[in-house]
Amino acid sequence: MTDSFDTPLIDHSPASDWAAKSGAHDRLRAELHPRNRTALFDALAAAGMTHVVVSFDGYGDSGQIENIEVKAGDATVAIPAAQIEIAHAVWGQSDPQRSLVSVAAAIENLAYDLLEQAHSGWENNEGAYGEFTFDVAMRTVTLDFNYRFIESEHSRHVF
Repeated sequence: MTDSFDTPLIDHSPASDWAAKSGAHDRLRAELHPRNRTALFDALAAAGMTHVVVSFDGYGDSGQIENIEVKAGDATVAIPAAQIEIAHAVWGQSDPQRSLVSVAAAIENLAYDLLEQAHSGWENNEGAYGEFTFDVAMRTVTLDFNYRFIESEHSRHVF
């Protein structure tokens, strides 16, 4: 007696397919980042903002934006109510997803993207904290970052 099974052939290419998709996704994200950043800085400048300070804190596998402070000169002001179009890379798609978001959401998105880029896993274990300073005139974002860690020093003495 002969048994026959309809076993599908195993495709050994998922790793390379994943690598290709990951590379395409990363390239699209890198291409979209300057455009989204420009749209945000344009909106901040149009509203007369000079600086934005974003504070963050994370530990124990979670993290969040703690505060967003917007300045026009020396005065602290409300975040502009305007909406801007930003684009996001969507896994497995060659075209970005475009959406209108508030200036506050665009600031948060940029901060989280930059944290992921510079310090992936910043929220894990003892975590990290710090702040971003957006200088609207210079169109720069400066990150002041502090890792937390636990240190242990062991000594053993036999007398």
